[in-house]
Amino acid sequence: MNSMDKVGAIDIGTNSTRLLVAMVGGGRVETLRRLMQITRLGQGIGNGCLLPEAVDRTVRVLREYRSVLDHEGVDLAVVAATSAVRDAVNREQFVQTVRAETGLEVTVLNGEEEAVLGFRGVLAGLTLAPDDTIVVDVGGGSTELVWTDEKEPHFYSLDVGAVRMTEENADDRRIRALLMPVLGKLECVQASSLVGVGGTVTSLAAMAQRMVSYNPELVHGYRLSYDTVSRLLAEIRSKTPDELRQTPGLQPERADIIEAGVSIVATVMDGLGRGHLIVSETDILYGLALTVAGDVERKTPPVDGL
Repeated sequence: MNSMDKVGAIDIGTNSTRLLVAMVGGGRVETLRRLMQITRLGQGIGNGCLLPEAVDRTVRVLREYRSVLDHEGVDLAVVAATSAVRDAVNREQFVQTVRAETGLEVTVLNGEEEAVLGFRGVLAGLTLAPDDTIVVDVGGGSTELVWTDEKEPHFYSLDVGAVRMTEENADDRRIRALLMPVLGKLECVQASSLVGVGGTVTSLAAMAQRMVSYNPELVHGYRLSYDTVSRLLAEIRSKTPDELRQTPGLQPERADIIEAGVSIVATVMDGLGRGHLIVSETDILYGLALTVAGDVERKTPPVDGL
């Protein structure tokens, strides 16, 4: 039997900052603790600069997460930042601030690394054939599409995310114009499973089930139909901001960006001609956990620098 390592993984996203503490071994990730806080690091993302108040919010949460890692006795930990940080002109300043304030070393992922790690995380949590799966990760700052062909990774990373599109006041037409040139290139991909990850997708699964209290076990593996996504998008648009914040299954802090996020999901499903999407709770955090434990299976490609 393979030994298990206790590892920590932190994902600094455009909208949220998340922590996973898990036991990893033999290709398995056993969750011990998961935490998430909306930090909106990508506030003002179109300006290309991380705002001081957004940095402060994020560093405050990272300080809390560092305490959790210490309390849990985690020796192996990885901290990764995605779209908002990689696009920022002051990214190095952010990395240095986090190091000085928390002692954590941040790795800034490029689009390919983010895509591959998300794909790896999905395969850790769902029994799917790698060559028969497309993963779409709808984040705050970007959307990644990744699949493999004879174990060769293929991916697209697009600056189309829920926070970014909200701040740009992008409507369906604009989102479709940004996504369709890439989605059209995936018509020849024969993969039968489309898997979605990210806060928008998991929120959709929770909203579809009208969850008053979020239950990850009921979200993970949920089959979300295109008809349900379209219905929920119409409901979102029919509500006032106050009504939206009270919607079962939707975090109030996510209410202002959910419309753009759902529009992205609907466009991807329509553009790929998919009637259903499988929701995955295992995502980039799990890919990071596998990587830091040095327990990456050969069926997924390596990620440089991790």
